[in-house]
Amino acid sequence: MTTIPSATFAWLPRRPTSGGAARSLLREFLAGVDGGELFAEVGMTVLTELVNNAVQHVRAPRDCRIFVRFEMSAGLLRIEVHDPSRKLPAMRKASRDDESGRGLLLVEQLSQEWGANFREGPVGKVVWAALASAAGGAG
Repeated sequence: MTTIPSATFAWLPRRPTSGGAARSLLREFLAGVDGGELFAEVGMTVLTELVNNAVQHVRAPRDCRIFVRFEMSAGLLRIEVHDPSRKLPAMRKASRDDESGRGLLLVEQLSQEWGANFREGPVGKVVWAALASAAGGAG
């Protein structure tokens, strides 16, 4: 993990265990931010969804890594997950019986705003979300 004033970033393997590693990094980052505890619950949920999408849905060799970045700015927590895919995420309508397919809807509901952009160069994208504190409310 690398830390700069009000931001932290790290490379993680693209594995199912990376969600837990990313949450640990976010917990550590928020512990060093005034009022960080107010972002913890929603931040962990959104981060888990974004990392899981990068691990489960990206078609790339398993040895490709993902990059996570957290930044606190203007009272918002920005969470970014970078992966090697050029396919942007799309929300889909899950039926009542589907066991998955609601992650991006959850991200949308919990975030002030969210989106996805291609990275500079020929490889990858970043999916990001900007979150208000529990005291500030979402959406």
